[in-house]
Amino acid sequence: MASPDAQKIAPRARHSTIRAMKRFAPLVLLASLALVIFSPLAMAAATAAAPAPAAKAPDKSPAGPIATAISTVTGIAISPLLGTAGFGIYKWATAKDDAERAKLPWFAQWTFFVPALLIVGICAFKDTLGTIVPPGLKKPLDVLETLENKFSGLVAAGAVIPLTMETVTGVLFGGKTSAVLPELATGSVATIHLAAFEPSSLLNILTVPFGVAVFCVVWLASHAINVLILISPWGAIDAALKGARTALLGLITLTANLDPWISAGLSLVVIVIAWLVAGWAFRLTVFGWIFSWEFVTRRCNRFTPAENENAMFAGDDLPAVPIRTYGRLVKKAGGGLEFAYRPWLVLAPRTAPVPGEGRALAVGRGAFFSDVLDAEDRTLFTLPPRYRGHEEALARAYQLSGVKAAGLRKAWDGLRGMIGDRASASTL
Repeated sequence: MASPDAQKIAPRARHSTIRAMKRFAPLVLLASLALVIFSPLAMAAATAAAPAPAAKAPDKSPAGPIATAISTVTGIAISPLLGTAGFGIYKWATAKDDAERAKLPWFAQWTFFVPALLIVGICAFKDTLGTIVPPGLKKPLDVLETLENKFSGLVAAGAVIPLTMETVTGVLFGGKTSAVLPELATGSVATIHLAAFEPSSLLNILTVPFGVAVFCVVWLASHAINVLILISPWGAIDAALKGARTALLGLITLTANLDPWISAGLSLVVIVIAWLVAGWAFRLTVFGWIFSWEFVTRRCNRFTPAENENAMFAGDDLPAVPIRTYGRLVKKAGGGLEFAYRPWLVLAPRTAPVPGEGRALAVGRGAFFSDVLDAEDRTLFTLPPRYRGHEEALARAYQLSGVKAAGLRKAWDGLRGMIGDRASASTL
C-alpha cells in the first residue's frame, strides 16, 4: 500500500500533467495544421521545381510502375481525402502547361484539392482543439468526419483507384491502348483481327480489381482510427491517433519520391498488417457507420424496442464472440438469452449463450451510448444510439434488473453525490 505522502503526490503530478498538456495544446494545434495542410503543397512544389534528369530514361520495366501504383493506392487508402488531394496536387504541379492541366481528371483540379485541404485542416483543428475542450462538444464533429471518411473512401475506390491502376497498363505497354476497344466501341466486331489483340485490356481487368481490393483492406484499417476517435472520451488520444496516421501517409509519400522500392516495401508491410486486422477493422467500421447514421438521423425518436429480439453489438466480456460483432439479443422460448449473429454479416448464422439470467443483468446508461452489464458491471453488449431514451423499455422487454448510470454518467453521478446532490443523481 502506498504511503500517505505518495497518495498526496499522485494527484498533484496528475494535475501538473494536465496543465502541461493544456499549455502546449496551441503549439500542437499549429504543428498539426502545418503538417496536414502544407506538407502536400510543399512536396508538390518541390517536385515541380526540381529539374528533370536529362539522361534518365523512363522506367518501362514491369516492376517500376507497379511499385509506384502500390504506394499510391496505399497512401490514398490511409487517408482518402488527404491522399486524393495530395495526388491531385502532384499531377497538377507536374503538368507541362495549362493545356495539359485542363485535361487532368477532376481530382487534379484546384476546384477539388483546395476545398479538400480546407476540410482536412478543419478536421485537424477539431482534433487538436479536442485536447482542451469537453468530449461532448467534439463528438458531433467526430460523427461528421466519420461519415466524410466513408464517403471519400467510396469515391476514391470507385474513381481514383481504377484510374491509378490503368496507368500501370499504360506504362507497361508504352502508352498504347488496346486495338480491340475502338472496334468494340463502333460495333465492328467482325473487323477484329487476331493480330490486333493486345493484352492491355486483359491486364486492366486484372489490375483494377486488385487495386480496389488493396485499397479496401487498407482503408478498413485506417477508417478504424476514425471510429476509435468517435468512441474515445479523451481528446489527447484523438490527436495522437490522427497524427500517427498522417505521419505514416507522409512517410510513404516521402519515400515514394526518394525511392519507389522503399515506399513499395513499406506499403506492403502496411497491407499485410491491414489484412491481419481486417476482421477487427470491419466490425469497428460497421459499428462506426451505424453509430454515425443513427446519431445524425436521430433514429431514437422513431424507435421502440422489440419484445424478444433487438439488434446490438457484442461487448468485450461476451464469451466466444469477437468484440463489436453486430447481431441480435434473442429471448429464447424456454427461458434464457442468446446472441445470434453472422460473421462478416453474410456468413452462416451462429448463436452464443448469454451468461447469467435476465435479473442478473442491467442496462448501463452512458453519456453517449448505453450498455448491457452483468452483475459485476462488465459490458456484455453495447447499444446503438437508437436506444437512447429507451433503456427502461429494453430492461422491461428482457426482464432485466433495471437501469443504472455507467461510464461518464456514472462518474458525474459520483461527483454530484460528493457535493450533496444525491437525490438528483439517483433520478438519472
